[in-house]
Amino acid sequence: MGNIIIGVIIAFIISFYAIPIIIQLADQIKIYDIPDERKVHKKPIPSLGGLGIFIGFMMALLLAPNIPAMASQLQYYYASFLVVFFYGIKDDILKLRPMKKILGQLIVSVILIFKAGLAITNLYGFLGVTYIIDSFSYMLTLMTIIVIMNAFNLIDGIDGLAGSLGILSCSVFGLFFYLNGDIFFAMLGFVVASSLFAFLIYNYSPAKIFMGDTGSMLLGLVNAILAIRFIETATTSSTLLINTKLNPPAMAFGVLAVPLLDTLRVFSIRILHGHSPFFPDRKHLHHLLLDRGFNHKQILFSLLSVAFIFILITYYLLPFGCTVVIFMQGALFFIGVFALTKFKKQTKHLAVVRNDIHIVKEENSSIKKSAL
Repeated sequence: MGNIIIGVIIAFIISFYAIPIIIQLADQIKIYDIPDERKVHKKPIPSLGGLGIFIGFMMALLLAPNIPAMASQLQYYYASFLVVFFYGIKDDILKLRPMKKILGQLIVSVILIFKAGLAITNLYGFLGVTYIIDSFSYMLTLMTIIVIMNAFNLIDGIDGLAGSLGILSCSVFGLFFYLNGDIFFAMLGFVVASSLFAFLIYNYSPAKIFMGDTGSMLLGLVNAILAIRFIETATTSSTLLINTKLNPPAMAFGVLAVPLLDTLRVFSIRILHGHSPFFPDRKHLHHLLLDRGFNHKQILFSLLSVAFIFILITYYLLPFGCTVVIFMQGALFFIGVFALTKFKKQTKHLAVVRNDIHIVKEENSSIKKSAL
Protein backbone atom coordinates (compact mmCIF):
# COMPACT_ATOMS: atom_id res chain seq x y z
CA MET A 1 0.00 0.00 0.00
CA GLY A 2 2.91 2.34 0.72
CA ASN A 3 4.03 2.23 -2.92
CA ILE A 4 0.55 3.18 -4.10
CA ILE A 5 0.36 6.09 -1.64
CA ILE A 6 3.73 7.35 -2.89
CA GLY A 7 2.50 7.08 -6.49
CA VAL A 8 -0.73 8.92 -5.66
CA ILE A 9 1.20 11.77 -3.99
CA ILE A 10 3.66 12.05 -6.90
CA ALA A 11 0.85 12.10 -9.47
CA PHE A 12 -1.11 14.78 -7.61
CA ILE A 13 1.85 17.09 -6.95
CA ILE A 14 3.22 16.92 -10.49
CA SER A 15 -0.17 17.49 -12.14
CA PHE A 16 -1.15 20.21 -9.68
CA TYR A 17 1.99 22.26 -10.34
CA ALA A 18 2.23 21.46 -14.05
CA ILE A 19 -1.26 22.61 -15.05
CA PRO A 20 -0.84 26.34 -14.19
CA ILE A 21 2.32 26.35 -16.32
CA ILE A 22 0.41 24.68 -19.14
CA ILE A 23 -2.36 27.31 -18.86
CA GLN A 24 0.23 30.10 -19.21
CA LEU A 25 1.86 28.31 -22.16
CA ALA A 26 -1.48 27.78 -23.91
CA ASP A 27 -2.31 31.48 -23.43
CA GLN A 28 1.02 32.51 -24.97
CA ILE A 29 0.77 30.29 -28.04
CA LYS A 30 -3.04 30.71 -28.35
CA ILE A 31 -4.06 27.04 -28.09
CA TYR A 32 -7.73 27.32 -27.14
CA ASP A 33 -10.99 25.44 -27.37
CA ILE A 34 -13.01 27.99 -29.36
CA PRO A 35 -16.75 28.14 -28.51
CA ASP A 36 -19.33 27.38 -31.20
CA GLU A 37 -23.06 26.61 -31.35
CA ARG A 38 -22.56 23.11 -29.85
CA LYS A 39 -20.23 24.05 -27.01
CA VAL A 40 -21.37 25.40 -23.69
CA HIS A 41 -18.47 27.70 -22.80
CA LYS A 42 -18.66 31.32 -23.94
CA LYS A 43 -14.99 32.27 -24.26
CA PRO A 44 -11.82 30.55 -25.53
CA ILE A 45 -10.29 28.25 -22.88
CA PRO A 46 -6.92 26.41 -23.01
CA SER A 47 -7.37 22.77 -23.99
CA LEU A 48 -4.07 21.16 -23.03
CA GLY A 49 -5.07 19.82 -19.60
CA GLY A 50 -4.41 16.29 -20.83
CA LEU A 51 -0.72 17.15 -20.92
CA GLY A 52 -0.73 17.81 -17.16
CA ILE A 53 -2.67 14.60 -16.48
CA PHE A 54 -0.28 12.56 -18.63
CA ILE A 55 2.86 13.98 -17.01
CA GLY A 56 1.47 13.34 -13.52
CA PHE A 57 0.43 9.73 -13.86
CA MET A 58 3.35 8.69 -16.09
CA MET A 59 5.91 10.14 -13.68
CA ALA A 60 4.15 8.41 -10.80
CA LEU A 61 4.28 5.05 -12.58
CA LEU A 62 7.95 5.53 -13.44
CA LEU A 63 9.07 6.82 -10.04
CA ALA A 64 6.97 4.77 -7.61
CA PRO A 65 9.17 1.97 -6.23
CA ASN A 66 8.77 -1.79 -6.49
CA ILE A 67 6.13 -2.18 -9.19
CA PRO A 68 6.06 -5.99 -9.35
CA ALA A 69 6.78 -8.59 -11.93
CA MET A 70 5.25 -7.32 -15.17
CA ALA A 71 8.47 -5.89 -16.59
CA SER A 72 8.02 -7.67 -19.92
CA GLN A 73 4.57 -6.08 -20.41
CA LEU A 74 4.91 -2.65 -18.82
CA GLN A 75 6.78 -1.23 -21.80
CA TYR A 76 3.79 -1.93 -24.05
CA TYR A 77 1.34 -0.21 -21.72
CA TYR A 78 3.64 2.80 -21.59
CA ALA A 79 3.99 2.70 -25.38
CA SER A 80 0.20 2.75 -25.78
CA PHE A 81 -0.04 5.80 -23.49
CA LEU A 82 2.61 7.58 -25.56
CA VAL A 83 0.82 6.87 -28.84
CA VAL A 84 -2.44 8.31 -27.49
CA PHE A 85 -0.60 11.26 -25.99
CA PHE A 86 1.08 12.26 -29.27
CA TYR A 87 -1.96 11.99 -31.52
CA GLY A 88 -4.12 13.57 -28.80
CA ILE A 89 -1.81 16.59 -28.59
CA LYS A 90 -1.85 16.87 -32.38
CA ASP A 91 -5.66 16.79 -32.34
CA ASP A 92 -5.85 19.46 -29.63
CA ILE A 93 -3.58 21.74 -31.66
CA LEU A 94 -4.42 20.96 -35.30
CA LYS A 95 -7.77 19.07 -35.09
CA LEU A 96 -7.67 15.59 -36.61
CA ARG A 97 -10.46 14.03 -38.64
CA PRO A 98 -12.41 11.26 -36.87
CA MET A 99 -10.92 8.53 -39.09
CA LYS A 100 -7.39 9.55 -38.12
CA LYS A 101 -8.36 9.28 -34.46
CA ILE A 102 -9.75 5.80 -35.13
CA LEU A 103 -6.48 4.86 -36.84
CA GLY A 104 -4.57 5.91 -33.72
CA GLN A 105 -6.95 3.89 -31.55
CA LEU A 106 -6.43 0.85 -33.79
CA ILE A 107 -2.66 1.16 -33.39
CA VAL A 108 -3.03 1.33 -29.62
CA SER A 109 -5.36 -1.69 -29.62
CA VAL A 110 -2.93 -3.77 -31.67
CA ILE A 111 -0.07 -2.93 -29.26
CA LEU A 112 -2.13 -3.93 -26.23
CA ILE A 113 -3.63 -7.09 -27.72
CA PHE A 114 -0.62 -8.59 -29.49
CA LYS A 115 2.27 -7.24 -27.40
CA ALA A 116 0.86 -6.73 -23.88
CA GLY A 117 -1.42 -9.78 -24.16
CA LEU A 118 -4.52 -7.83 -23.10
CA ALA A 119 -7.64 -9.65 -24.29
CA ILE A 120 -11.16 -10.68 -23.29
CA THR A 121 -11.30 -14.48 -23.44
CA ASN A 122 -14.48 -15.26 -21.47
CA LEU A 123 -17.97 -13.71 -21.53
CA TYR A 124 -19.12 -15.58 -18.40
CA GLY A 125 -22.42 -16.68 -19.88
CA PHE A 126 -23.48 -13.42 -21.55
CA LEU A 127 -26.01 -14.50 -24.21
CA GLY A 128 -25.02 -18.07 -23.36
CA VAL A 129 -21.36 -17.58 -24.35
CA THR A 130 -18.41 -18.44 -22.10
CA TYR A 131 -14.91 -18.98 -23.52
CA ILE A 132 -14.38 -17.56 -27.01
CA ILE A 133 -11.97 -18.34 -29.84
CA ASP A 134 -8.90 -16.15 -30.38
CA SER A 135 -10.14 -14.33 -33.49
CA PHE A 136 -13.39 -13.29 -31.82
CA SER A 137 -11.48 -12.43 -28.63
CA TYR A 138 -9.20 -10.05 -30.54
CA MET A 139 -12.11 -8.37 -32.33
CA LEU A 140 -14.10 -7.98 -29.13
CA THR A 141 -11.11 -6.56 -27.26
CA LEU A 142 -10.37 -4.12 -30.08
CA MET A 143 -13.98 -2.90 -30.15
CA THR A 144 -14.02 -2.59 -26.35
CA ILE A 145 -10.91 -0.39 -26.34
CA ILE A 146 -12.20 1.85 -29.14
CA VAL A 147 -15.71 2.22 -27.68
CA ILE A 148 -14.51 3.08 -24.17
CA MET A 149 -11.93 5.57 -25.49
CA ASN A 150 -14.60 7.34 -27.54
CA ALA A 151 -17.11 7.19 -24.66
CA PHE A 152 -14.86 9.28 -22.42
CA ASN A 153 -13.91 11.52 -25.32
CA LEU A 154 -17.57 12.29 -26.05
CA ILE A 155 -18.78 12.62 -22.43
CA ASP A 156 -16.25 15.43 -21.93
CA GLY A 157 -18.80 18.15 -22.64
CA ILE A 158 -19.10 20.23 -19.46
CA ASP A 159 -16.74 21.38 -16.73
CA GLY A 160 -15.53 18.55 -14.50
CA LEU A 161 -17.75 15.77 -15.90
CA ALA A 162 -15.28 13.43 -17.64
CA GLY A 163 -12.70 13.94 -14.89
CA SER A 164 -15.18 13.19 -12.09
CA LEU A 165 -16.52 10.07 -13.81
CA GLY A 166 -12.92 9.02 -14.43
CA ILE A 167 -11.99 9.41 -10.76
CA LEU A 168 -14.96 7.23 -9.78
CA SER A 169 -14.27 4.44 -12.29
CA CYS A 170 -10.48 4.40 -11.81
CA SER A 171 -10.87 4.34 -8.03
CA VAL A 172 -13.38 1.46 -8.11
CA PHE A 173 -11.17 -0.60 -10.41
CA GLY A 174 -8.08 0.37 -8.41
CA LEU A 175 -9.70 -0.78 -5.15
CA PHE A 176 -10.55 -4.15 -6.66
CA PHE A 177 -7.03 -4.69 -7.98
CA TYR A 178 -5.49 -3.68 -4.67
CA LEU A 179 -7.66 -6.15 -2.75
CA ASN A 180 -6.83 -8.79 -5.35
CA GLY A 181 -3.08 -8.17 -5.04
CA ASP A 182 -2.75 -6.93 -8.64
CA ILE A 183 -0.48 -4.04 -7.70
CA PHE A 184 0.43 -2.53 -11.08
CA PHE A 185 -3.21 -2.15 -12.13
CA ALA A 186 -4.16 -0.88 -8.68
CA MET A 187 -1.36 1.67 -9.02
CA LEU A 188 -2.55 2.62 -12.52
CA GLY A 189 -6.12 3.22 -11.35
CA PHE A 190 -5.19 5.25 -8.28
CA VAL A 191 -2.47 7.44 -9.87
CA VAL A 192 -4.72 8.35 -12.80
CA ALA A 193 -7.48 9.23 -10.31
CA SER A 194 -4.98 11.36 -8.38
CA SER A 195 -3.85 13.23 -11.51
CA LEU A 196 -7.49 13.82 -12.42
CA PHE A 197 -8.20 15.18 -8.95
CA ALA A 198 -5.38 17.72 -9.36
CA PHE A 199 -6.73 18.61 -12.82
CA LEU A 200 -10.29 19.10 -11.52
CA ILE A 201 -9.09 21.88 -9.22
CA TYR A 202 -8.58 23.92 -12.42
CA ASN A 203 -11.39 22.32 -14.45
CA TYR A 204 -14.22 22.65 -11.94
CA SER A 205 -16.81 25.20 -13.09
CA PRO A 206 -15.91 27.83 -14.17
CA ALA A 207 -13.06 25.97 -15.88
CA LYS A 208 -9.64 27.54 -16.38
CA ILE A 209 -8.54 24.65 -18.63
CA PHE A 210 -10.04 21.65 -20.46
CA MET A 211 -8.47 18.20 -20.65
CA GLY A 212 -8.85 18.18 -24.43
CA ASP A 213 -8.75 15.04 -26.56
CA THR A 214 -5.35 14.17 -25.07
CA GLY A 215 -6.83 13.86 -21.60
CA SER A 216 -10.18 12.31 -22.51
CA MET A 217 -8.69 9.64 -24.77
CA LEU A 218 -5.95 8.78 -22.25
CA LEU A 219 -8.69 8.50 -19.63
CA GLY A 220 -10.70 6.25 -21.94
CA LEU A 221 -7.66 4.09 -22.69
CA VAL A 222 -6.82 3.62 -19.00
CA ASN A 223 -10.42 2.64 -18.23
CA ALA A 224 -10.46 0.23 -21.16
CA ILE A 225 -7.29 -1.44 -19.85
CA LEU A 226 -8.67 -1.62 -16.30
CA ALA A 227 -12.05 -2.96 -17.46
CA ILE A 228 -10.52 -5.71 -19.62
CA ARG A 229 -8.08 -6.71 -16.89
CA PHE A 230 -10.99 -6.76 -14.42
CA ILE A 231 -13.03 -9.05 -16.68
CA GLU A 232 -10.10 -11.42 -17.02
CA THR A 233 -9.08 -11.58 -13.34
CA ALA A 234 -12.18 -10.95 -11.21
CA THR A 235 -13.05 -14.62 -10.69
CA THR A 236 -9.58 -15.34 -9.29
CA SER A 237 -10.21 -12.99 -6.37
CA SER A 238 -10.56 -14.37 -2.86
CA THR A 239 -11.40 -11.07 -1.17
CA LEU A 240 -14.56 -10.36 0.78
CA LEU A 241 -15.35 -7.47 -1.57
CA ILE A 242 -16.11 -9.83 -4.41
CA ASN A 243 -19.42 -11.64 -4.61
CA THR A 244 -18.94 -15.37 -5.22
CA LYS A 245 -21.40 -15.14 -8.11
CA LEU A 246 -19.61 -12.16 -9.63
CA ASN A 247 -20.17 -11.65 -13.36
CA PRO A 248 -17.15 -9.54 -14.39
CA PRO A 249 -18.47 -8.20 -17.75
CA ALA A 250 -21.65 -6.95 -16.06
CA MET A 251 -19.70 -5.35 -13.20
CA ALA A 252 -17.22 -3.67 -15.55
CA PHE A 253 -20.11 -2.42 -17.68
CA GLY A 254 -21.82 -1.08 -14.56
CA VAL A 255 -18.72 0.88 -13.49
CA LEU A 256 -18.63 2.56 -16.93
CA ALA A 257 -22.39 2.63 -17.53
CA VAL A 258 -22.97 6.38 -17.88
CA PRO A 259 -20.34 7.18 -20.55
CA LEU A 260 -20.84 3.84 -22.36
CA LEU A 261 -24.63 3.86 -22.56
CA ASP A 262 -24.77 7.56 -23.44
CA THR A 263 -22.29 7.04 -26.28
CA LEU A 264 -24.10 3.96 -27.60
CA ARG A 265 -27.40 5.87 -27.46
CA VAL A 266 -26.01 8.88 -29.35
CA PHE A 267 -24.23 6.71 -31.93
CA SER A 268 -27.48 4.82 -32.57
CA ILE A 269 -29.46 8.05 -33.04
CA ARG A 270 -26.91 9.42 -35.49
CA ILE A 271 -26.79 6.21 -37.53
CA LEU A 272 -30.61 6.00 -37.65
CA HIS A 273 -30.65 9.55 -39.04
CA GLY A 274 -28.13 8.62 -41.72
CA HIS A 275 -25.19 10.44 -40.13
CA SER A 276 -21.73 9.30 -39.14
CA PRO A 277 -21.46 8.12 -35.50
CA PHE A 278 -19.05 11.05 -35.03
CA PHE A 279 -21.44 13.64 -36.49
CA PRO A 280 -21.43 16.62 -34.07
CA ASP A 281 -24.76 17.41 -32.41
CA ARG A 282 -26.35 18.15 -29.02
CA LYS A 283 -27.80 14.75 -28.14
CA HIS A 284 -25.67 13.78 -25.13
CA LEU A 285 -27.09 13.58 -21.62
CA HIS A 286 -25.35 16.76 -20.51
CA HIS A 287 -26.92 18.60 -23.47
CA LEU A 288 -30.38 17.32 -22.51
CA LEU A 289 -29.86 18.54 -18.96
CA LEU A 290 -28.49 21.89 -20.13
CA ASP A 291 -31.61 22.36 -22.27
CA ARG A 292 -33.72 21.78 -19.15
CA GLY A 293 -31.98 24.64 -17.38
CA PHE A 294 -29.45 22.72 -15.25
CA ASN A 295 -26.11 24.42 -14.71
CA HIS A 296 -22.70 22.72 -14.88
CA LYS A 297 -22.49 21.89 -11.17
CA GLN A 298 -26.01 20.44 -11.08
CA ILE A 299 -25.34 18.27 -14.14
CA LEU A 300 -22.02 17.11 -12.72
CA PHE A 301 -23.59 16.11 -9.40
CA SER A 302 -26.57 14.44 -11.10
CA LEU A 303 -24.58 12.29 -13.54
CA LEU A 304 -21.92 11.42 -10.97
CA SER A 305 -24.69 10.30 -8.59
CA VAL A 306 -26.28 8.23 -11.36
CA ALA A 307 -22.91 6.60 -12.11
CA PHE A 308 -22.40 5.73 -8.43
CA ILE A 309 -25.94 4.33 -8.12
CA PHE A 310 -25.37 2.19 -11.22
CA ILE A 311 -22.27 0.67 -9.60
CA LEU A 312 -24.20 -0.20 -6.42
CA ILE A 313 -27.24 -1.56 -8.26
CA THR A 314 -25.03 -3.65 -10.56
CA TYR A 315 -23.14 -5.20 -7.66
CA TYR A 316 -26.30 -6.30 -5.87
CA LEU A 317 -27.91 -7.61 -9.08
CA LEU A 318 -24.92 -9.79 -10.02
CA PRO A 319 -26.47 -13.08 -8.77
CA PHE A 320 -29.11 -12.78 -11.54
CA GLY A 321 -26.48 -13.55 -14.18
CA CYS A 322 -24.50 -11.58 -16.73
CA THR A 323 -27.12 -11.34 -19.48
CA VAL A 324 -29.96 -10.29 -17.16
CA VAL A 325 -27.85 -7.67 -15.38
CA ILE A 326 -26.58 -6.02 -18.58
CA PHE A 327 -30.07 -5.85 -20.07
CA MET A 328 -31.41 -4.41 -16.80
CA GLN A 329 -28.66 -1.76 -16.85
CA GLY A 330 -29.68 -0.76 -20.37
CA ALA A 331 -33.38 -0.75 -19.48
CA LEU A 332 -32.87 1.46 -16.42
CA PHE A 333 -30.74 3.90 -18.38
CA PHE A 334 -33.10 4.26 -21.33
CA ILE A 335 -36.19 4.54 -19.12
CA GLY A 336 -34.44 7.41 -17.35
CA VAL A 337 -33.52 9.11 -20.62
CA PHE A 338 -37.07 8.65 -21.95
CA ALA A 339 -38.51 10.24 -18.82
CA LEU A 340 -36.06 13.12 -19.18
CA THR A 341 -36.99 13.78 -22.82
CA LYS A 342 -40.72 13.56 -22.10
CA PHE A 343 -40.43 16.10 -19.32
CA LYS A 344 -38.46 18.35 -21.65
CA LYS A 345 -41.24 18.21 -24.25
CA GLN A 346 -43.83 19.11 -21.62
CA THR A 347 -41.87 22.18 -20.56
CA LYS A 348 -41.63 23.26 -24.20
CA HIS A 349 -45.39 22.81 -24.55
CA LEU A 350 -46.01 24.93 -21.46
CA ALA A 351 -43.73 27.61 -22.89
CA VAL A 352 -45.76 27.60 -26.12
CA VAL A 353 -49.02 27.89 -24.17
CA ARG A 354 -47.66 30.82 -22.15
CA ASN A 355 -46.50 32.51 -25.38
CA ASP A 356 -49.95 31.96 -26.92
CA ILE A 357 -51.61 33.51 -23.85
CA HIS A 358 -49.22 36.44 -24.05
CA ILE A 359 -50.06 36.93 -27.76
CA VAL A 360 -53.82 36.78 -27.04
CA LYS A 361 -53.43 39.38 -24.30
CA GLU A 362 -51.50 41.65 -26.67
CA GLU A 363 -54.18 41.22 -29.37
CA ASN A 364 -56.97 42.00 -26.89
CA SER A 365 -55.05 45.03 -25.73
CA SER A 366 -54.63 46.28 -29.27
CA ILE A 367 -58.33 45.73 -29.99
CA LYS A 368 -59.30 47.76 -26.95
CA LYS A 369 -56.94 50.54 -27.95
CA SER A 370 -58.37 50.63 -31.48
CA ALA A 371 -61.90 50.74 -30.05
CA LEU A 372 -61.00 53.71 -27.92
